[in-house]
Amino acid sequence: MARSLWTGSISFGLVNVPVALYSAVRDLDVHFRQLHEKDGAPIDTRRFCSQEDKEVPFEAIGHGYDLDDAEQVVLTDNDLAAAAPRKTRTIDIEGFVDVDEVDPIYFDHPYFLAPVGEAEGNLRAYKLLVKVMESTDRAALGRFVMRTKEYLVLVRVRDGVLSLTTMRFHDEVRPTKDVDTGGRKPAKAQIDAAVALVEALAADWDPSRYTDYYRERLLEVIERKRKGKRIRAPKSSDAGGPPPDIMAALKESLERARSGQGFDRDGEGDDGSDAGDGLTDLSRDELYERAQKEDVPGRSSMSRDELIEALSG
Repeated sequence: MARSLWTGSISFGLVNVPVALYSAVRDLDVHFRQLHEKDGAPIDTRRFCSQEDKEVPFEAIGHGYDLDDAEQVVLTDNDLAAAAPRKTRTIDIEGFVDVDEVDPIYFDHPYFLAPVGEAEGNLRAYKLLVKVMESTDRAALGRFVMRTKEYLVLVRVRDGVLSLTTMRFHDEVRPTKDVDTGGRKPAKAQIDAAVALVEALAADWDPSRYTDYYRERLLEVIERKRKGKRIRAPKSSDAGGPPPDIMAALKESLERARSGQGFDRDGEGDDGSDAGDGLTDLSRDELYERAQKEDVPGRSSMSRDELIEALSG
């Protein structure tokens, strides 16, 4: 695994379990550097004083907090240090909760907790905590400090390993009463049709089924650009038109779901006729996946209609 981000111990009651913290996710986003388009030189970010119009060194930068009355409070690093949490090396467990009772909206960033070292006592304590939490189907709620911030955390078991998820505090989640749901209560026929559609689309959760097609297309664009090939942006679709007939849309969606057809709204050619030996029933992502298997050149920059044409040939 990568380098640990934090080491300490899980503390509950008088029991301490030494652990190391590792990020449970990896960044696979495609990152770019900002360049001067004219000459390709990297863009350098600097901090300037808006009043004196000169660069300010990092050690001379303060911290301003804007008040509601347009006043501003300026704080130094020493002022901020007065509010910093007391740095400890423990994840203090405050209680155990049923996993199903925790709303996922409170989840933030996931980590793994691994035992520290090879000492038999440390390994035994770690395995004991894993077994106890597995047998009770409970998760531990606690707090710990990493760097300069105190976090509320949830510790639970995942595939025989302790995982830790930092959480949002209750006042960070906006209340649903502030959301305007609008409209009248739907008719019973619409509800029944929508429920039938949901049941027809029901599936077991399998994360391996879902691919980041955007990242794959972006990497292909980069490779084509490296080889000096022409890049064509797909045509934008017109999202306008009259409001949909919900009942008709539900019925057609149910028919398509039961027959295994796709749901792409552009399922017809420009002239309204079907083409492509059943390819028109597939979504753009499904067409792109098939084009990958058949190694269709230029597939990443093709529109849906162009993918159908290429695959039909």
